Amino acid sequence: MRFRFDLRRLAALVRKEAAQILRDPSTFLIAFVLPMILLFLFGYAVSLDSTRTRVGLVIQDSSAPALRLAQAYRNSRYFEVTEARTVAQVRDKLVDGELRALIVIPQDFGAGIKRGHMPPIQIVTDGSQPNTANFAAAYGEGVRASWAAAEGLERNPGAREAPVIVSARYWYNPELKSKFFLVPGSIANVMTMVGTLLTALVVAREWERGTMEAMMATPISMAEFIASKVIPYFFLAQASMTLCAVIGVWVFGVPFRGSIFALYAISSAFLMPALGLGLFISAATKNQFVASQVALLSAFLPTFLLSGFIFEIGSMPWPIQALTYIVPARYLIPSLETVFLAGDQWGLLLPNIGIMLLFGMVFFTLSFRVTRRSLD
Repeated sequence: MRFRFDLRRLAALVRKEAAQILRDPSTFLIAFVLPMILLFLFGYAVSLDSTRTRVGLVIQDSSAPALRLAQAYRNSRYFEVTEARTVAQVRDKLVDGELRALIVIPQDFGAGIKRGHMPPIQIVTDGSQPNTANFAAAYGEGVRASWAAAEGLERNPGAREAPVIVSARYWYNPELKSKFFLVPGSIANVMTMVGTLLTALVVAREWERGTMEAMMATPISMAEFIASKVIPYFFLAQASMTLCAVIGVWVFGVPFRGSIFALYAISSAFLMPALGLGLFISAATKNQFVASQVALLSAFLPTFLLSGFIFEIGSMPWPIQALTYIVPARYLIPSLETVFLAGDQWGLLLPNIGIMLLFGMVFFTLSFRVTRRSLD
């Protein structure tokens, strides 16, 4: 027997689902409290910036050029300097982790300057933390190069004009603040948690509470049943996303250069696969505990690890890179970062939106088939 789609019946089912959401405090905990905790953790506790790195500055030369270079390191906003005259005085601090690098200005530094060439300096880093070690070495060399350019030491004495000078310029995030891409990326994790995790519990909850048999006796169609489960959580996820975006802009200072329309278009496209996957998991497992674990493994962890949020996809092994193409968040996170930092670049946004909608069609088709076998 087939039942026709009825808007009044759908409205009643949506009201029933909305009332159930309002009566369940855990829903608001997952939709609003946990996202705020996650957002503040990534905004404040997690940082990939290498600012105020503790380094030891070993000044073995007392000449004027060496002292001026030492002052350049003291004035750098990237370093917190501990001075010493010999490497032995600070070597133990590097081994103990109190310092992350040693910058050594050698004894013949001033003499080399007088002879007309730039003497090398030594930068020793703690390799137990590779990222910090790379940052410290790069910033240490950058301070030296900037000081040498200001002193006129990088010019070729035999040339009338200065050589080509390379000036690095970073668009959209000139200060390279990690929170400018961590906060938009955390919004993707929030939407995955709300869209997939909460939806993964709805049909399973009906089976566990015994209300599914009563709904099977009513003349509702499969389209009405699925729509009644999806619509309330769609708006709930959008409300959570809006709150996170407002906090990201007003609390963390993340620029928002795009439009509200683009932001909601991207989030709506992503919610299609997120809600569809959650509904499919819920209908297939029929158990809330199992559904939550499957949702965690199939949605939240791939979003966190395989979407480019924390780890750059290009640095992954090629089999893992291939696996990331079936993670919907891979297409959401660059779209969010583009809207926040660059603006409405529809040449990038539209293909990602289309791919996310395609994923949504696949997941909703699977959930429709699984749920129909349970009810019809």
